[in-house]
Amino acid sequence: MTDILALAPSVIRRDLHEGWSARAVSGPVPESVAGVTIPATVPGCIHTDLLAAGLIDDPYLDDNEAAQRWIGLTDWTYETTFTWSADGHERHDLVFDGLDTVATVTLNGRVVLESANQHRTYRVDARAALVEGDNVLVVAFSSPVKYAGARSMEYGARPRPYPLPYEAIRKSAASFGWDWGIATATSGIWRPVRLESWSIARIAEVRVDAAPTPEGGVLRADVRVERADADRALRLAVEIDGRTAEAELATGTDAAHIEVAVPGAALWWPAGYGEQPLYDVRLALSAEDEPLDEATRRVGFRSARWDTTPDADGTPFALHVNDVPVFVKGVNWIPDDALVTRVDAARYERRLRQAQAAGINLIRIWGGGIYESDDLFRLCDELGLLTWQDFLLACAAYPEEEPLRGEIEAEARDQIVRLSAHPSLVLLCGSNENLMGFAEWGWQTALDGATWGAHYYFELFPSLVAELAPHIPYAPGSPFSPNGEGPSDDAHGSVHLWEQWNRQDWLTYRDHRPRFVAEFGWQGPATWTTLRDAVSDDPLTPESPGMIVHQKAMEGNTKLTNGLLPHFRMPRDMEGWHWAMQLNQALAVRTALEHFRSWAPLTMGAIVWQLNDCWPVTSWAAIDGAERLKPLWHALKQAFAPRIVTIQPRGDELAVVLSNDTGETWEGTLTTARRGFDGTAIAEDAQPFSIPPRGTTTLPLRPELATPDDAAAELVVATAGDVRGLWFFAEPRDSRLAPAVLDFEVRPVDGGTEIEITARTLVRDLSLLVDKAHPDAVTEDGLFTLLPGETAVFRVRHPEPIDLPALLSERVIRTANELVAR
Repeated sequence: MTDILALAPSVIRRDLHEGWSARAVSGPVPESVAGVTIPATVPGCIHTDLLAAGLIDDPYLDDNEAAQRWIGLTDWTYETTFTWSADGHERHDLVFDGLDTVATVTLNGRVVLESANQHRTYRVDARAALVEGDNVLVVAFSSPVKYAGARSMEYGARPRPYPLPYEAIRKSAASFGWDWGIATATSGIWRPVRLESWSIARIAEVRVDAAPTPEGGVLRADVRVERADADRALRLAVEIDGRTAEAELATGTDAAHIEVAVPGAALWWPAGYGEQPLYDVRLALSAEDEPLDEATRRVGFRSARWDTTPDADGTPFALHVNDVPVFVKGVNWIPDDALVTRVDAARYERRLRQAQAAGINLIRIWGGGIYESDDLFRLCDELGLLTWQDFLLACAAYPEEEPLRGEIEAEARDQIVRLSAHPSLVLLCGSNENLMGFAEWGWQTALDGATWGAHYYFELFPSLVAELAPHIPYAPGSPFSPNGEGPSDDAHGSVHLWEQWNRQDWLTYRDHRPRFVAEFGWQGPATWTTLRDAVSDDPLTPESPGMIVHQKAMEGNTKLTNGLLPHFRMPRDMEGWHWAMQLNQALAVRTALEHFRSWAPLTMGAIVWQLNDCWPVTSWAAIDGAERLKPLWHALKQAFAPRIVTIQPRGDELAVVLSNDTGETWEGTLTTARRGFDGTAIAEDAQPFSIPPRGTTTLPLRPELATPDDAAAELVVATAGDVRGLWFFAEPRDSRLAPAVLDFEVRPVDGGTEIEITARTLVRDLSLLVDKAHPDAVTEDGLFTLLPGETAVFRVRHPEPIDLPALLSERVIRTANELVAR
């Protein structure tokens, strides 16, 4: 019998990415653009094409966003010509992996496709429209803003937090603007387009599940084929790890199920829990030994479930991978660029490696953006970063009427099939905050009986997941209480904690004992270089025009001020304000994460809002829109470290909490001391400890350690080996924290400069804002608190020589001290 896995398939796939042009057809088009045909990049979007042609300025600078709103109100036409000649194949399909968004496709003047969904793929039989020689392919895009408005009138108004009716169109909600994002409402062929020529049959759908077994693993493959010839018997072969299995598809059948045992298959683990072995899967389709088509996947053998079994404390929401509980150290992910086609595999890798370096183990892909590319999921598989994918319905009531209903089902089918082979994917989630909106935001009155999306969350999505990917867990929404309790109930399921940012001091995070936190966060400005590159205000102030344009949150600056003043004094210079707000963001999130982690296993994870930005903006991100690390990133690295020591309030007392998120027992001696700001020990204690793998231990502080003589000038230091935690009895502004006095030693090292900084006074949250010395400088260290005589070492990477006086200047070397001492 012929080895069909060794033969080249007969299907021909030809990318159609060359020779495209674009032009405005109708709308409020400026004279400089009207009547102009420009080269177009495919995949791409109209904004990047206009930028490349020099017809618009960078939309991220100053208030260019407002000046370019006309783009989303304009109809655009893309066109190319390609040559074709008959090659004996029976079928010739035009395949679009992504059209953004409202498009009519014509081939040689014949309409072959009408689409209105950014989030799905399209395949059309183009044979009847093809001609020998030159073929003209045209994609005419209608204004997404106008389309959404018209559909909204047809469906009826639905509650949402932003003006444009993004719930009425299947397009990235954030492309219409968000409280961290620019409004682009762009159009374009945003993912690949190709012509596929084939005969007899092709592989139409592949679904694989790599499941662990006591002997190793088993690969289960469900394959659907599309036939051009229903009368031919087909053969399907699957290979993994040197083992193969085959199935026959009799005439008239179009589906096959194959299982391949993989003895000795190694388990795939999340980062910090083990290795990430991956196995290549190849599938080949043939008819009478004639090769027809092939497909590949890459899998990891692992199991995943979320424990929601009620217990004495309520209802957990706890991830188990390979039956091992995993404390989730997560971040929310938004599109990494508002012009999403600019995000390539290299950029995904930079961002995900930054996440990995901060100790993060889960990426939640938020439901107002896009279904991210295969590159992101491939990298997460390789790095051991778990993924949680929201279905793209966010912060709004969504109509359940046609045609929206059918479009949502079609995209869900596409994406479940596409993503479900990835071992990193551990949750498909029905919506973001929509269950909360219906229960708590007054939607029911506004809806007046209209549909709001319940069908999707409780019927459609779970049935599709059960049909197409039963090995992937599903939840109806985030936040979500599994047994019908309110979505904001700490004791049940997942919660979002936004009252702190919106109305309360960040110390009130400690008032919560949640089972799982899927969103919380605090704002801070972008790094100084990113900010200055994007905003040309002179003078630059927190309220100058460009700063306000780059602050999208409702009353954002007021909330920044109100959140700072309980902890620090307000600086009177712009660079001081910038540092104060960045530091306060980092301290707010670090305090919350340390608190949540101290309650494990009652609390089994927290997902910070947010990892990344999509443009230069004051936001909740740890990495700004120019890919630079903010102090918040250092806070994540500290709070997500494998082992941490923190001091936490427990009622009216204090306790030391040791958290061991490693696979080994942590043993040693905990030394605890109450010290004056001069470093003098006032009271001391030592006790042995032993913490099991993945364990948490709480040790109450003795009264003489927990009770200060002078709250404004004392702290508690708890040390276990090289890990320590601190507790200050007073907020910085209410303490006698003196100006920082520092000594420096500087030496060149490979790739940069090493700075050794020794404190002569108590120094809080010592950080280096290195981008001020060189825009490409990076340090992955920060937020050090030093007792007198202690030293911190910073390794600063920079690609070319750096100005050392600038690197050691007060603009770069920052502490909390200068936000207190006057």
